[in-house]
Amino acid sequence: MSEPQTITVRVPLTIRRRGGRKAILAPDGSEAWSPDPRVDPALVKAVARAFRWRRMLESGSYSTIKELAAAEKINASYLCRVLRLTLLAPDIVDAILNGQQPEGMTLPGLMEGVAVEWGSNGRA
Repeated sequence: MSEPQTITVRVPLTIRRRGGRKAILAPDGSEAWSPDPRVDPALVKAVARAFRWRRMLESGSYSTIKELAAAEKINASYLCRVLRLTLLAPDIVDAILNGQQPEGMTLPGLMEGVAVEWGSNGRA
């Protein structure tokens, strides 16, 4: 029986940071691999905080937003903006948590609020 032989294969790859994530680039510059590029950790964290804070208010742990903001050591205005994330439709929340949110959906954009266009009949 012959001895096992070792073969070394060299593939020129480059690792670059893109949007806070590491991506592996092929020699031609195309993205060969990147970890789940759509999951936005800041957005997921904000949604989780929003639901946690809502639960704390609903359970009576804190009776006012000011009280909760003081306990969390954050600005009450910020807390209110994040709490609005609990008003998103369940399918949108699921999409965010699964990294399947629409392209361009970011935390700063959601924190600004959602514009509602009213028709001439007074309905959204």
